[in-house]
Amino acid sequence: MTTQHFMVHETAVIDEDVEIGPGTKIWHFSHVLKDSKIGKACNLGQNVVIGPDVAIGDGCKIQNNVSVFHGVTLESEVFCGPSMVFTNVHNPRAGLRKMDQVRPTLVKHGATIGANATIVCGVTLGRYAFIGAGAVVIRNVPDYALIVGNPGKQIGWICECCERLTDDLECLTCNKKYRKSDNGLDEI
Repeated sequence: MTTQHFMVHETAVIDEDVEIGPGTKIWHFSHVLKDSKIGKACNLGQNVVIGPDVAIGDGCKIQNNVSVFHGVTLESEVFCGPSMVFTNVHNPRAGLRKMDQVRPTLVKHGATIGANATIVCGVTLGRYAFIGAGAVVIRNVPDYALIVGNPGKQIGWICECCERLTDDLECLTCNKKYRKSDNGLDEI
């Protein structure tokens, strides 16, 4: 493994058999476990743990103190806020080995997960969804949905530019317009 096309801080640990894309930065005290794949131009903050067997798309930003466990997939341009949490086994016990019961979690392109949010395993977060700080997500989230609270509840829709949409599904900041679809919203 060579670091000529990506940056790894001297305190970070990179296991064997990982792929790291060009332009990616891995900061202090982070650990990338075996068989994980990290796309290009990603930024992994301090004390981030990836894997094993995790796939992270291009342009993702994973803030300090986040662990992306086996079973979690991040598509491109996903933002994971500081200290947010992914789970991967629904009913863990310290004395029982349950890694054969990992429930996959998918975070789709452009989604944002706020600081200290918890994403319970087995859900899909839609494209450009926005999970507010401290929310606890226990079910699938539609594309462009704005989720807050515990348990997470949809309170509106959010634009690709990360501004809240009007009741007419229009963005007053970038002027994009949306319509409802089977997956949440689609841009018009």
